[in-house]
Amino acid sequence: QVHLVESGGGLVQVGGSLRLSCEFSGFSRMPRVMGWFRQSPGKEREFVSAVRLSGGTTYYSDSVKGRFTISRNNAKNTVYLQMNSLKPEDTAAYYCAAGLGTITSETANSRGYDYWGQGTQVTVSS
Repeated sequence: QVHLVESGGGLVQVGGSLRLSCEFSGFSRMPRVMGWFRQSPGKEREFVSAVRLSGGTTYYSDSVKGRFTISRNNAKNTVYLQMNSLKPEDTAAYYCAAGLGTITSETANSRGYDYWGQGTQVTVSS
């Protein structure tokens, strides 16, 4: 059974940093892409970042580019999201997602992913 478990969320002040982790398991074959999305109350789920597990190509939304860094440790089946210079607008529930056959054009679209974690809350206080 597939599991995606996020951790690392919490409360941080403006300008602070957090590192999210997503440990995944139960896949008969490695996902092609692992992504991070976020959703705040009353808003649609939005793409944050993604990484191709083979090759390591990374993708970022414009709103986090230069502040967030995605990385992966294939040996540990874990993907990380290092978040620096956090802003109040980064406050959201952050979800990890796995895409088995995600193509480049689908990377920033939630429909391109097959499995989702339960989410971890990030709150940035001013």
